[in-house]
Amino acid sequence: QMYKIKKPIPGFENVMEAKLHEINEHFAVLKLGEIIFTLINPFSLDKNYSFEIPADAKALLEIDENNPVLVYCNLVKKEPFEESIVNFKAPILINPKNKTLAQIICNEHKYKKIGDFVK
Repeated sequence: QMYKIKKPIPGFENVMEAKLHEINEHFAVLKLGEIIFTLINPFSLDKNYSFEIPADAKALLEIDENNPVLVYCNLVKKEPFEESIVNFKAPILINPKNKTLAQIICNEHKYKKIGDFVK
């Protein structure tokens, strides 16, 4: 499905649309032109993950109690997989109802390795 980018993704400021393919409840793929990002649902790893959605992002994506948002984080795959890095600092917010998305920056979060969640 095609989504309109309402707030530019850093490094891809000229890209105005992206294609999202949800693989399952944990993973998705986001295609920006020829670039493909692997995304992970951050709540699949950390049930306590939380952040404040800035007012401008809420307005741009038309997020409210009637329009919930999907949240994904970029996953930088490495070998072994436990060394893969999840970008909790810059979640991608998706409104599936109006087919819009935006990436926000959360200063309270950091990057974490998948291995940090494997006990």
